[in-house]
Amino acid sequence: MTELGGQLLQGFDAALTVGNVLYCLLGVTLGTLIGVLPGIGPVATIAMLLPTTYGLPPLTALIMLAGIYYGAQYGGSTSAILVNLPGESSSVVTCLDGYAMARRGRAGAALGIAALGSFFAGSVATLIIAVLAAPLAALALKFGPAEYFSLMVLGLIAAIVLANGSVIKAIAMIALGLLLGLVGTDVNSGVERFSFGIPELSDGFGFVVVSMGIFGIAEIIHNLEKNEQRDIFATTVGRLLPTRDDFRQSWKPVLRGTFLGSLLGILPGGGAILSSFASYTLEKKLAKDPSRFGQGAIEGVAGPESANNAGAQTSFIPLLTLGIPPNAVMALMVGAMMIHGIVPGPQVMTERPELFWGLIASMWIGNALLVLLNLPLIGLWIRLLKVPYRLLYPAILLFCCVGIYSVNQSALELAFAVGFGLLGYVFIKLDCEPAPLLLGFVLGPLMEENLRRALLLARGDALVFLSRPLSAFLLFLALLLVLALVIPNIRKTRDQAFQDS
Repeated sequence: MTELGGQLLQGFDAALTVGNVLYCLLGVTLGTLIGVLPGIGPVATIAMLLPTTYGLPPLTALIMLAGIYYGAQYGGSTSAILVNLPGESSSVVTCLDGYAMARRGRAGAALGIAALGSFFAGSVATLIIAVLAAPLAALALKFGPAEYFSLMVLGLIAAIVLANGSVIKAIAMIALGLLLGLVGTDVNSGVERFSFGIPELSDGFGFVVVSMGIFGIAEIIHNLEKNEQRDIFATTVGRLLPTRDDFRQSWKPVLRGTFLGSLLGILPGGGAILSSFASYTLEKKLAKDPSRFGQGAIEGVAGPESANNAGAQTSFIPLLTLGIPPNAVMALMVGAMMIHGIVPGPQVMTERPELFWGLIASMWIGNALLVLLNLPLIGLWIRLLKVPYRLLYPAILLFCCVGIYSVNQSALELAFAVGFGLLGYVFIKLDCEPAPLLLGFVLGPLMEENLRRALLLARGDALVFLSRPLSAFLLFLALLLVLALVIPNIRKTRDQAFQDS
């Protein structure tokens, strides 16, 4: 514990500089803003902002991007409660009871318990990251190429199992992501693959180009189809501080939501979304009167909001300790680290401790700033909800184009991004979730590298993946997940859960 305390002090020393605090404030403010405004989302926003991080110190850039992610979880509850539109996908469940509370004149209590529960869950989840970081990183240092390959296989299969919608479509998205990751020069032979003689493709598709096209431009096109009419039921929210009875009904759901979110947030593909649905289901099952849910039960706000914030925080654990992104946002964080020449993985803790612990410490700072932002500025967020999207999208599109062009000053990369944007729009129309594609795109080259390295060290013996105990165990877990998809009852339960959501 003494060592952990010293490491956290080192982290706070790195995070509490004027520049880092200001960028943390900027990140959580942007996160809250895009959470409040339905239809943008943290993935698209982080993808758009990646080019702006080139001129920032690595820690400052990561602090800002992380703040956008967990800030969006806070902001998403505001539009869910006031407009019955989830600003962020993990806030879908909050609409059920949050909007019902607003209709009964209790919007303030719903917003207050959402903010306080989120702050508690985020703080506890950050403590869990700090406690688990060192032992997990030590374990990860024992990983060889075979173990890393098997871990990535497990992660991709888990992403398929937990992806929303069709399993076949999720597999297709991951396969397409893996194929896109193959474009460029083969590291071992120096031969260009699938570049079609285009010089700009000799290094493969740029991470910023793919992510900004698939998520940023595609979301803009998709949102232009939507009806802009927003019925803001509560223009005045009343008392923000929950009553004593509200606290009495909420403290257990907050604790349970924090525990569930902290656990499920580590899983690939699940994270905050899976956590919020699991928490709502659990609270409804434990309630003495389940019929209250959907009619304005405060537990239906407190539990899921705590769970999605805890899940958002603990999804950093696989990224920081193993270098494996569990969801699309963490894949973007991997991209941000690579932009700054940082290889994600356990070596970051030993080689860049100020960055590792500084990022963890900044999460406490960010969660405190979010409480100060969300409650006093609720009137501002209400006014922003009235801004028509047709006034926002030209500025967002211009920002995307400037960001893409500024990376390599390449007009062709801008054209590629537009192409990926159109492709992303097609995916949306076909109900294909694009997040697995980004995971496949990021993990594909790493999987290939570790596969080749493991086979090279084993002199071509493919049994090396089964002869090493840890690698065999990870592949066994992957096989269990595949079997779980094949078993009809389990697959029916999975599909029913997503239909209910």
